[in-house]
Amino acid sequence: MNEIIKKLDLVEYIDSFSKLFARQKSIILEGDINLHFRLINELSKYDIKQPQVVENLDTQIIHIQKQGILKSYEIYEFVKVINYFLYLKRFSFEGKLQEWIEKIIVPQEIINICDYFDEKAKLKHGVDEDYDRVVEAIKQNKQEIKQNLYKTINSSKVRTYMVDSQVHYINGEECLLVRGGFNHVLKAQVLDRSNSGFFYVLPHSVSSLKQKQNDLQNKQEEILLKLCKQVTSIFEKNLLFLKFINKEFDRFDHYQARLYFAKIGDKNFILPNKKGINKLVDFKHPALHEPKPITIDFSKSVIMITGVNAGGKTMMLKSILSAVFLSKYLLPYKANKETQIANFKSIQAVLDDPQSVKNDISTFAGRMVEFSKLFSSKGAIVGVDEIELGTDSDEAASLFKVIIEDLIQKDMKIIITTHHKRLAALMASNEDVELIAALYDEESQKPTYEFLQGTIGKSYAFETASRYGIPGNVIKRAKQVYGEDKDRLNELIERSSALEIELKQKIAKLDEEINEHERLNRNLKETKESLDTHIFMEKSKLHREYKDARNEAKKAIKAKISKEGHRHLNTAHQKASQIKTEKVKEIEENLKEGDRVKYRNSKGVIVSIKGKKAYIENEMGMRLQVPLLELSRSGNPPKIKAKPKATVSVAKPDSGHVKLDLHGQRVEEALENLDKFISDALIAGFDEVLVYHGIGTGKLAAATKKYLDKHPKIKSYEDAHPSSGGFGAKVIKL
Repeated sequence: MNEIIKKLDLVEYIDSFSKLFARQKSIILEGDINLHFRLINELSKYDIKQPQVVENLDTQIIHIQKQGILKSYEIYEFVKVINYFLYLKRFSFEGKLQEWIEKIIVPQEIINICDYFDEKAKLKHGVDEDYDRVVEAIKQNKQEIKQNLYKTINSSKVRTYMVDSQVHYINGEECLLVRGGFNHVLKAQVLDRSNSGFFYVLPHSVSSLKQKQNDLQNKQEEILLKLCKQVTSIFEKNLLFLKFINKEFDRFDHYQARLYFAKIGDKNFILPNKKGINKLVDFKHPALHEPKPITIDFSKSVIMITGVNAGGKTMMLKSILSAVFLSKYLLPYKANKETQIANFKSIQAVLDDPQSVKNDISTFAGRMVEFSKLFSSKGAIVGVDEIELGTDSDEAASLFKVIIEDLIQKDMKIIITTHHKRLAALMASNEDVELIAALYDEESQKPTYEFLQGTIGKSYAFETASRYGIPGNVIKRAKQVYGEDKDRLNELIERSSALEIELKQKIAKLDEEINEHERLNRNLKETKESLDTHIFMEKSKLHREYKDARNEAKKAIKAKISKEGHRHLNTAHQKASQIKTEKVKEIEENLKEGDRVKYRNSKGVIVSIKGKKAYIENEMGMRLQVPLLELSRSGNPPKIKAKPKATVSVAKPDSGHVKLDLHGQRVEEALENLDKFISDALIAGFDEVLVYHGIGTGKLAAATKKYLDKHPKIKSYEDAHPSSGGFGAKVIKL
């Protein structure tokens, strides 16, 4: 465990996590990882304080098993654990968390013991009467010692021999500092001598009190020992419970530490999946300062990373293995939630040069020893840095090709970095192999620390050597030795990489266009459904009105009195004349952002489209939210002309207010309705409106205020009169 953490540069990261434990332990969280993940998610909904620092109690549990007697401070460590679970039981948990906490039933006699101690681990008053009397006697005796010392200091006979008027502490004893000759006026025991030749003395009058204090303290220890025996006896009867709660405390400590660690730096938990999908999205290795986020799909069996020297290949390999390691042990890290990591039985890293003079082993031989161990593994992920290290590259290419193909059959995933183009070419045709190239910027002559999937990368050895100070004439001669044919191969590799980048850009552009067409198709489908609903409602309305008119006509025919018959006929005629069919308006096709449109009597430009609604900005600079159905294309923009100054006065409605009630709505829904309401109010010419948002949790009120602060057409707003809603409503002036 420590070795792989060190190889992946995760030591500092894991140490910072471990410091959040209430007591130190392994980072491994044993048991069902899916259950742990669910409990952590449920626990994240509650604001729970961290547990106190607790000592490891395994030794104390063994001590109880062997019928030993615990010290009071050891008992208190158990009390801290039990008290924390009693604190957790006060919460109204739900789901699996509730089931778990409810299973922890603390015996009443253990709860009683928890009440023996205060927060400073001292025995509370009232637990034992004899103990309380001794404590009080010790307190009184200390006061007598203090009074006696000060009485001696203030004695006229002793004062001339006093160096100062303070009480000193020497070897834990209270004493006085006096000059030579003090024995003529003071009977005392010399405890020590100062550097200046003075004496630290303990008056005989205080010695008897000191002896009494020692006797009282011994008595206190006897009573405390008796109490510890009683408590240990109770612990012995409940030993199984103590073992259980001690283990459950560690489990909860794991959860709580992970939650606090996730909050630091906004990290995410990525639960390993069983689908075999492996994809990093915006992963940042914790050892790097301000790294470029890594996004890579490594679902294939073999990932072969090639390309520029010092371009981040090794860190890419470490990033993949680090993400797998952190997910395996349910540790949060910086990555997008779309990241997916498969479940691997083990993680192995072949990163270092294994050469050892002591063991008489070469680099290549050491690598072979490490590879030989892999053949006995299954379901592992293996990272190999510089696979061709230590031997002839052409021979190694054939050897490693066969080794890799054999390991694939053992359900293993292998991440490789290499500069060996022959090995990459041999493996390129294999469907289980993914090629990834580290990119190089030709203009700046520096690595970009970005990666391109699906191609082989050039090493740029000459360019890297130049960047790190090798003379130009040396590099020129090296290129001549290297040969034109191999240089042309590098050019082909570069051209292939450039074509791959261009292809990916075109694919990305096509994807955007496809998404836009899909959005338009969805809008058309929604519009058609809306039109069908509208037509059905119009038909229903016509049928209903026709039926009413026909019934009135029947009544007229059946009426016996002529006047009454004429009245019914007039009513039927009136109802028939009122039947109107609303013209079904089809939405303009291909309306998009930036198009000029007409809405009722105003014209404007589409700012954005969201589902069946559009946001337009009219010629007066006002932003309106309107249905797409009510928009039509407009012609050329109006000619700019000077606007005459005019004063417009709009009469208020009879009620004095236009009202909107947002009670019970979600924030997003409420703000959308509020935006439309304000737009309609501005068009209608109202200069004052009333909005009810309620008090509740305060979220909707805060969101309403934030919206009103930003709206350009709102002059001011204030809380409504108590009779109109008070703090739960706003009077808005437009």
